Amino acid sequence: MSIDLREKLKGELIEQLNLEDISPADIESSAALFGDGLGLDSIDALEIIVLLEKEYGIKISDPSAGKEAMASIDSLAAFIEKNRK
Repeated sequence: MSIDLREKLKGELIEQLNLEDISPADIESSAALFGDGLGLDSIDALEIIVLLEKEYGIKISDPSAGKEAMASIDSLAAFIEKNRK
């Protein structure tokens, strides 16, 4: 799995979600994006879904797969590499 994709994702999330006080270095690749980790919420999840469609051409049709994919930067990167068109 490419380190570059993880770093790119961190930057894209910061931009998409307007996380102004956070830099890519502040985001641990294996840390949870929701709850105790980065503290994202359901609105942020929708923004991530839009990002995946716009940037990577990936549609999430199964909510449980989406929840699993958005657990962390690592899982998101793996999901993108597996499903990218």
